[in-house]
Amino acid sequence: MLNQNTAQFSNAVPAALYVVEEKPSISVVGLGYVGAVSTACLSSLGHRVIGVDLDAVKIQQISEGVSPIHEKDLGKLLSEGVEAGLVTATDDLTQAVIDTDVTFVSVGTPTSEDGGCDYRYIESAARSIGAGIAQKDDFHVVVMRCSIPPGTTLNVMTPIIEQVSGKVLGEDFGVCFNPEFLREGVAVADFYEPPKTVIGATCERSGNILRQVYLPVDENVIVTSIETAEMVKYVDNVWHATKVTFANEVGRLCKPLGVDSHDVMDIFVQDTKLNLSPYYLKPGFAYGGSCLPKEVRAVAHIAGEQGVSLPLIESLGVSNEQHIESATQMVRATEARQVAILGLAFKPGTDDLRESPILETIAALHAEGVEIKIHDPAITRETPLDGQLSYVQHGSKGLAAVAPHLADMICDTVEEATAGADALVVTQKNETYRNSAALASVADVPVIDVVRLFDGAKPATCTGIGW
Repeated sequence: MLNQNTAQFSNAVPAALYVVEEKPSISVVGLGYVGAVSTACLSSLGHRVIGVDLDAVKIQQISEGVSPIHEKDLGKLLSEGVEAGLVTATDDLTQAVIDTDVTFVSVGTPTSEDGGCDYRYIESAARSIGAGIAQKDDFHVVVMRCSIPPGTTLNVMTPIIEQVSGKVLGEDFGVCFNPEFLREGVAVADFYEPPKTVIGATCERSGNILRQVYLPVDENVIVTSIETAEMVKYVDNVWHATKVTFANEVGRLCKPLGVDSHDVMDIFVQDTKLNLSPYYLKPGFAYGGSCLPKEVRAVAHIAGEQGVSLPLIESLGVSNEQHIESATQMVRATEARQVAILGLAFKPGTDDLRESPILETIAALHAEGVEIKIHDPAITRETPLDGQLSYVQHGSKGLAAVAPHLADMICDTVEEATAGADALVVTQKNETYRNSAALASVADVPVIDVVRLFDGAKPATCTGIGW
């Protein structure tokens, strides 16, 4: 088979160099952010990859080499993978398992009604995987990548696979847990230069197979137990949520004291020995997205089931909600009847609206009769919402409330969004907004900058939650 050799990597997409080398074929279940990126990047490493999803639109897009999401370099990699005959897509998971050596499971794990983890997509995938393994004689490796409570891989997914397949774990198939640490907006670059690669494995054989898959991008793979790998993913994201919340609380405390919160945190983050990392540790807006909110809830739920009190973690959501409410109150205080929102997704460089904190502010203001105009470089009136709405049905309510009106609020340009506005809200740091003439010329209109877009000179009417 002609495969790609990617011995050297940088932030750029690696050039295609094909050599004769047998590599395991891979099926990827769930073509959302993680699945689509995995499909493209694994194919760039020379693996034949079959993407699997129930969404006919995503299947067609992947099959045609078109990115189903807004993500830098993803479309280019998918197009190259399809052209090289390495990327295909289907809705038949059972057949995809039969036709591959390794299956990556990247299905959704939304918040359930009781605040825990909803297992229905995992269970459905496990049944189809089991049906495929039942028809195979070769050893097959199942790799769980979803964010799930420790024990889920071995106690929820694996028993279903064994029951449906009639095969034995460790003899006929292996199971791994491989958490992803991809940041939306720079996910492709993160794949090639990962902060760490963690593999929880049930057996040495499975761990080694997966280690070889990642060897071209990380020679220092960490191999551990399934349960440890599951917990690492939660701990990472809860820590990120903690850093955001901590920095925001510092900002709220500093402002009434007349202390510059950014000066404080600039000094604080210089201690890289004890304070770990400067990433996230700047007062800004509330955390959001598909990971941090639901995983903070999930960890609190797990602790409650175990009778363990975790006051800080349990209070993260409360503090985050207060931070959103602070922004909402700041807009209300302007008494504006037309408000421009610059930045809708939970972070720059993505079109992901799941639990984007500004949606809660938009929903509250819209319910009060305030006219809202929105601009986001990655979002248009055609951005699909159905999948995102179903994912957060038991989480944030802002998207559900705003969704029917969103198309009428979206503007094509910053100028269109800000024209006639009584107040501006900036929620993303990017050059489009920093260099905008509409913002530079602001004189009397209040600018609520929750991300500190202007590090130096800023409009006189500009203020933030923590500065």
